[in-house]
Amino acid sequence: MRVRYSRYEPGFDDLSGADLMDMIQDFLMDSGFSDPYNRYQPDPNRSPTAEDLYDALLQALLEQDRIPEEWLREARFANRKEETRLYQEIQKLIQRLQDEGFIRLPGADPSETGQGFQSEAQETRLELTNKSVDFLGLKSLRTLLGSLGKNAPGAHVTRHYASGVESSGETKPYEFGDQPNINIGETLKKVVMKGLENIEEHDLTIELAEYTAAMNTVVLLDCSHSMILYGEDRFTPAKRVALGLAHLIRTQYPGDQVRFGVFHDSAEEVPLGKLPTVQVGPYHTNTAEGLKLARKMLKKMSGEMKQIIMITDGKPSALTLPSGQIYKNAWGLDPVILAETLKEATLARKEGIPIHTFMLAREPELLAFVKKITQITKGKAYMTTPGNIGRYVLMDFLNRKVSRN
Repeated sequence: MRVRYSRYEPGFDDLSGADLMDMIQDFLMDSGFSDPYNRYQPDPNRSPTAEDLYDALLQALLEQDRIPEEWLREARFANRKEETRLYQEIQKLIQRLQDEGFIRLPGADPSETGQGFQSEAQETRLELTNKSVDFLGLKSLRTLLGSLGKNAPGAHVTRHYASGVESSGETKPYEFGDQPNINIGETLKKVVMKGLENIEEHDLTIELAEYTAAMNTVVLLDCSHSMILYGEDRFTPAKRVALGLAHLIRTQYPGDQVRFGVFHDSAEEVPLGKLPTVQVGPYHTNTAEGLKLARKMLKKMSGEMKQIIMITDGKPSALTLPSGQIYKNAWGLDPVILAETLKEATLARKEGIPIHTFMLAREPELLAFVKKITQITKGKAYMTTPGNIGRYVLMDFLNRKVSRN
């Protein structure tokens, strides 16, 4: 047997696009908290560039001790980093992410792979693809469900019964259109005296089952300044929960629909593909506008079962006036802002929409406001933290039962 030895050439050929995504997922989901300057002067239009991606990959490789010493020495003393082996190899990783469909870098010429992005190309804005959003959603869901233990999600239970689906143990007389789940014992009791040859439609007794239905959900995320301001990042965990919930609904509840909105000085819908890179801004909290947006979104979604999941860390502090101007008051619970916000909650109640609120802070004004919202809409309220919000949201979604009063 002849063994041939060759010189070891260091590199990153063993890293797949999924491996790279796993290494940089925190960078992709960052809401600005990691940058001390941005934390106090948040830029809602902030988005990562090709150069940011390079730095994130470099940092991840350094943390995993995967960069050869000779490459580091070469980079330390090089006049132009674009000429170093380290830079060229990381550019290959960036190209790998593009080739495998995880990212897009509009304006970056693929033919320049290994040569680096030049001048304006370094400011090329990174775009996530549907594949990367699915990856981040699945990773978030696995993390969140892992904290719950084993859990097999089923369908949403309603207050109604139906003929079919999963048996409830109850029965009712047959009506035209029912699924023929005949209860033989109860039917025979009715016909035994007059004979089977004389059986009539009203003699038939059917098994009742729990009626399940699709659920339409709007997830509202507070992206006011306080979500990254007070020593902790509250917004990135909220985005992770939203992505995990979206993946859960899309894969386990195919009849359900979920859409997303953010509220701040105003409010707007956010497509799922844009959700990972949404940023906090120098904003107040216009909860009324957020609820108004959610109600409009739910009206466009077919089905009777609807809900709003709202994640926030502050009391309402802004209001859109009829003129379109934004009225702001961050001091205390302004009675004008409160009244208009509760008005939106009352309209949601009339439309049969419960509001389930997850509070990331415990200030008295927020607790009082959420308690009122909960009473009006017959929703639920949870005091939670960025560290365990996913556990609360998913447990609520998976275990919610509608009582049959």
